[in-house]
Amino acid sequence: MAVDASEPGHLSAQRERLIEGLQSYGTRYTELGRLFADWLGLHSTDAVALLQIAAADERGTPLSPARLGERIQLSPSATTALLNRLENAGHITRSREHTDRRLVTLRSGPHVQERADEFFRPLGGQLDAAMAAYSPEMLAGFEALLTDLCATMDAQIAERTPAN
Repeated sequence: MAVDASEPGHLSAQRERLIEGLQSYGTRYTELGRLFADWLGLHSTDAVALLQIAAADERGTPLSPARLGERIQLSPSATTALLNRLENAGHITRSREHTDRRLVTLRSGPHVQERADEFFRPLGGQLDAAMAAYSPEMLAGFEALLTDLCATMDAQIAERTPAN
């Protein structure tokens, strides 16, 4: 007898497998970040921060120290110490580009994007090839699913985060 893919038990198992797959992907993403940090000779938190700064800079939406701290979940004092290390190593610069001169903008050093590209470019090509096997409609559906899952997790995080 054929299994009906719309059966509640089948759908529940499929959702569970998808969540497990996303968790597994997250674990691998974290491990790749650790390997990148080792490759650069940095602590993993410093490398994650450097990638966040470089990516935001490349998108034309540079980060402030406060926004970086939120993204990588560091306190203001820990973020300052991290930024001091990255700046002293020549990986980033802090500038006051905004009309409100109190606001600090983080920029990655010229070599950072080159190093990140050197490390991640092969994987980018392989991921692109893997996704090319799926229709644009399926990718759009998966993109929507990821957006919804992230929003759900953000709401849960906000609910469980103590008020400052």
